[in-house]
Amino acid sequence: MQVVAGTARRILLKTIPGEETRPTSNRIKETLFNILQPQIQGCRFLDLFAGSGAIGIEALSRGAREAVFVEKSRLASACILDNLTRTHLKDQAQIMTTDVLAAIKRLSSGGKAFDIIFLDPPYDAGYEEEVLQELAASPLVTDETLIICEMRIRRELKDLSESGLTVVRVKEYKNNKHVFLRKAGEENEQE
Repeated sequence: MQVVAGTARRILLKTIPGEETRPTSNRIKETLFNILQPQIQGCRFLDLFAGSGAIGIEALSRGAREAVFVEKSRLASACILDNLTRTHLKDQAQIMTTDVLAAIKRLSSGGKAFDIIFLDPPYDAGYEEEVLQELAASPLVTDETLIICEMRIRRELKDLSESGLTVVRVKEYKNNKHVFLRKAGEENEQE
């Protein structure tokens, strides 16, 4: 696995051995960032369930101003730090080794919103709705924030109307998909 584009292009990234994480393939990462490219430059990026940090690192490499990585596994957090060091992007990053819901609460106390939030929870664990509800209720998400949730292709999100989030796009791949969400509102429903 490597950084696909930007300042750290072609730098190989470490992954965590075993089944604990599921790295996003370079091909899917490239497709995702082709979609996100107009919004990446200068953005604040939040990578939840960060694993090896490959998604947040790709965002930094492509011009994100800063990225926060949230990963509860100490082994994975050490891998993220190593990858940030090898890509020379450590100064633009913050790693939080904690549970995602605890991190959202802690980040919310700072009150600074993110431009893009990416979450890739363990498949079939059912974390998506709970995390999306928590994000929607936090100051981390504004009308401008784009949330992307990676999930198994056959998995469907339950009704999000109470959260105030709406699906604006779905990009399907062979085995998984990216669901793009924003706060519900007249201007966001037209995308």
